[in-house]
Amino acid sequence: MGSTFGENAEIVVKKMRGGDKITVEYDPVTLYPFFLHHKLVYFKSCSNKSISSLKRQLRKLVFNFLLTFQIIVNVNGMELKFPHELFIDGKFQPSSSGRTYDTINPSDETVICKVPKADANDVNRAVAAAKTAFEDGEWRKMSARERGKRLYKLADLMEEHKEELATLESLDSGAVYTLALKTHVGMSIDVWRYMAGWCDKIEGSTIPISNARPNYNLTVTKREPIGVVGLITPWNYPLMMLSWKMSACLAAGNTIGKVLAEHPDVRKVGFTGSTEVGAEVMTSCARSNIKKVSLELGGKSPLIIFADCDIDRAVKQTCNAVFFNKGENCIAAGRVFVADSIHDSFLRKLVDETKKYVIGDPLDRSTAHGPQNHKAHLNKLLEYVQKSREGGAKVVLGGERLPRPGLFFPPTILAEVEDDNFAATEESFGPIMCVSRFDDDDIDEVVQRANKTEYGLAAGVFSKDISKVLRVADRLNAGTVFINTYQKTDVAAPFGGFKQSGFGKDLGQEALNEYLQTKTVTIEY
Repeated sequence: MGSTFGENAEIVVKKMRGGDKITVEYDPVTLYPFFLHHKLVYFKSCSNKSISSLKRQLRKLVFNFLLTFQIIVNVNGMELKFPHELFIDGKFQPSSSGRTYDTINPSDETVICKVPKADANDVNRAVAAAKTAFEDGEWRKMSARERGKRLYKLADLMEEHKEELATLESLDSGAVYTLALKTHVGMSIDVWRYMAGWCDKIEGSTIPISNARPNYNLTVTKREPIGVVGLITPWNYPLMMLSWKMSACLAAGNTIGKVLAEHPDVRKVGFTGSTEVGAEVMTSCARSNIKKVSLELGGKSPLIIFADCDIDRAVKQTCNAVFFNKGENCIAAGRVFVADSIHDSFLRKLVDETKKYVIGDPLDRSTAHGPQNHKAHLNKLLEYVQKSREGGAKVVLGGERLPRPGLFFPPTILAEVEDDNFAATEESFGPIMCVSRFDDDDIDEVVQRANKTEYGLAAGVFSKDISKVLRVADRLNAGTVFINTYQKTDVAAPFGGFKQSGFGKDLGQEALNEYLQTKTVTIEY
């Protein structure tokens, strides 16, 4: 690659004319602004093509350069290098169409990089590669213990580069760096190690059956990988959600691709996202080849605050239950029920606690609340508040976009949310707390109201009366129930919902079952 403008321009001109097949070895991030600054000189050096045509060719050429190499950015006190192409058949490569889309930094709405836009051809390539890897590759054939060693090694590499990974998560999603380091990346590392430990502990069983005399029979079961698995993950925890699913999938001996549900060579799909899209995924899986499916979908998780709770602790935990990761969190407490006798004082304490949140650059260590992930989601939150207000809810705090660069929406509190209000049933997936009253003496009523939703992902209860909270927990229709705490997930504890929050589990031993199938073998002797 040339080191001066003249040399670079000469190489580019030759390439555009079809001559001198070149291999660029230097990262082009510095080349891109170089082209933009000197485009007029470059145009003058070319032949008699129109300026508009040259602009199009130049743009395509530069984008091809950008898609061929790693992006380099200097941020958070470190130089980050990262690929940004499709990963297919063991290597990074552009999409078949050459189309791209922008990945935006929500802190200032600048473009981080351009990412290839995959299409059906790319899906076919990815599935074919994964199928070949499963049928002919070494992953399925290697010993379970060796698979575990590979997963442990991956976790060690992630640990070694956790600061870089956390910075990328923060740049891409707007997550506060300290949270990205501890949760987005930290829990990802933990789950890889947890599943690595399970690799050589996947066992079948021996089953006594009726013997046909004079012969004997021995029946055993084997737990086998399914095959090619498609994983569809959400944007709120990019690395963590992928790790939750991929670690269990690979530990079970499957091969993997982030692919469409319709493909006939995919035998299992794991999906995390909205209930609406999850229903479409399930339909596609049934229509194509009756794939095995696990779905982790939307939620409207109730949090019940009884009057006999530790109020100060409950206030802090309630804020955490709603505002964690800017509210972009599937198990966020979508509705907070507060006992009438403490409602007003509890609400005042909630406002005071929420005002302590420092809003700003997610890479700043003092920041507690960063920008929302993308602009369409921010607009959805603004509409959510407006619709809730029209239904009679009172905006106690926040509710409007902050007047600063970036996609910032403050922690917001809505009070007097009645059961027929839009906010009582619909998930915001943002930092919006919906507070409702309930009669202290009517436990049956508040449980009934808490369960009056099509979702069943999580729930929470705060009270010092352990007998009461355990009885309430038994009656709540949710896959996870927190008592006197919230957001306390662990890689060893199964995670997944009831009703329209989906089925199947991530995390824990149960997650492995989602990626295994049982074979029964009977031997006569």
